[in-house]
Parts: sequence; C-alpha cells; structure tokens
Amino acid sequence: MISGAPQMEELFGLLERVARADVSVLVRGETGTGKELVARAIHELSPRKGRAFRAVNCASFNSELLASELFGHVRGAFTGAVKDRRGLFALADGGSVFLDELAEIPLEVQARLLRVLQEQRFVPVGGTDAVKVDVRLISATNKALRREVEQGRFREDLMYRVRVVPIFLPPLVERHGDIELLVWHFIEEFNAREGMPRRIEGLSEEAFEALQSYGWPGNVRELRNVIEYAFVVGEGEVLAYEDLPPELRGEGPVDSREVERNGGESGRSERQEIVAALRAAGGSREDAAAALGVSRTTLWRRMKEYGIED
Repeated sequence: MISGAPQMEELFGLLERVARADVSVLVRGETGTGKELVARAIHELSPRKGRAFRAVNCASFNSELLASELFGHVRGAFTGAVKDRRGLFALADGGSVFLDELAEIPLEVQARLLRVLQEQRFVPVGGTDAVKVDVRLISATNKALRREVEQGRFREDLMYRVRVVPIFLPPLVERHGDIELLVWHFIEEFNAREGMPRRIEGLSEEAFEALQSYGWPGNVRELRNVIEYAFVVGEGEVLAYEDLPPELRGEGPVDSREVERNGGESGRSERQEIVAALRAAGGSREDAAAALGVSRTTLWRRMKEYGIED
C-alpha cells in the first residue's frame, strides 16, 4: 500500500498491531479504497504468513453456489456436483479467508459462517460429517452492518463475531497528498510494463489540476484505471489534459435533443449557463464551477472555448 497521508500512517501502525492478535477483522471503506490490500497486509504481517490466503467476493454468487464456494460440497449435493469439491475454508486451513462484500451473504449462508467462527468446523453442502479447520476471518463491506441488522438482512450474532476489530479506510480525497503520490506510482508502474504504447515523464499543469480537483468516487482503483486510460489514448511523454477520461474533463454525452433545440449548436445553451453562473458568483470562477458542478479547470477550458472573458 502506498500513502504519505497522516491518517494512513496511523492505519499502517494499527494493522501491525491487529495482525499479531488472531481475531476477526472487519474492514470498512468505499469501493476502490483497497480493502483486499488491507486484508492481505494483515495476513502477511501475522503468524499465519506463509500459509494460504483465500479471497472471495460474496456478491458474485447465489446462495447455493456461495455455500459451495466457502464450505465445499459432496458429489450429488446439487445438479452439476459430479464430484466432491473442497471449499475456501478447507483450502485455507491454517491461513486466512477474506470475504469481500460480506453484507451480501444470504441469511442461510450466514448461519453456516457463524458456526465456523464459533466452533472452527463446518459441514460441506450435501455432507453429514463436520470438517475441523483453523482459519482467521478477515471481511470487508461498504455497508453499515448495524443498519443491515436493523433491516433484517444480517444476523446480529454474526455481526459481533466478524467485527471484533473494525478498521475504517478513508476515501482517497481525504488522504492529503496521496493523489499526486499515487499518480506517479501508477505512471512508474505502467512505464515499466511491457507493451504499453508510450512512456510518460511529466504531467501538464491542466491535467494535474484536473486530477487533484476530481472527486474520485471509485477511489484508488479508479485513479489507477484513469492513468492506464491515459497511457493508451494519449501520445508523447507528457500526460495532457486531453488524455484524461471525459468524466475528469467534466464532459458527458451530447444530448441530441438539446442540440436540435439550439439549432444544431450544442454549445450555445452551455455558454449561456456559464455566463449566468459567473454573473451570479460575482465573477468567482471557483464559486461558478461549484454551481455548475464542474472543476475549475473544466470551467476555465470552456470559457476559453466560448470566448468568455473574466
């Protein structure tokens, strides 16, 4: 994990302490903040290092298939079960299991999971004999489990079992200095990758400001995808503003009906909106950009396109 933000430095220290204690950990955070990276770090810092680490996204399976994925099944347990199959808990014996999207586990599977945490044993789907395991559980969710309990979608007893130690990952926009740090980290990563169409050595000022002012709803994962996109669509050694995806440039798909209403000129109504927003903001670009829902860089570029003076 790469970070220079103070709250992340505190988190790294917490991970080292938590890793030493063989307890269940629940990682909370928005999509793309790196919850699986945290889970892997806990495993690698723990006495279980060197043993198996198995991960699964619980939202990817229906109830029957998730039960099979976690606990395995015996031959004939259901249609398509042509032979015995070991599940993640058996495969991770002595190590750690990471359950992503924990809140999406169906209630009937939650009961099986609770037994594993209480007794360190489970029965494969369609089986009769219990299997004993020694596994540490690390799980993650972007939902509040207490709210899920209140709405009857998550077992309260299981909630207490999985969140002995809760860890909260801050969103990227709250990690001071990390956007620039991660931008260069990902540039170096893609510069070193074979088959990339270009090598980037610098950022334009406009591109840098757009990266800094964007809200990053997809967090670190989205940032990495944006840099990869820029490598593919742009040219030359400088990552330019034009290399960024449309959402970072404040652009969306053109509404053909709006174009028709404006006599074929898609920019006419937008120019009027910008002028009106600047007037309402007393000429403040920052306030006008906020009112229009775009970055300051996008506002400046559109003012330039439409010949709007300060």
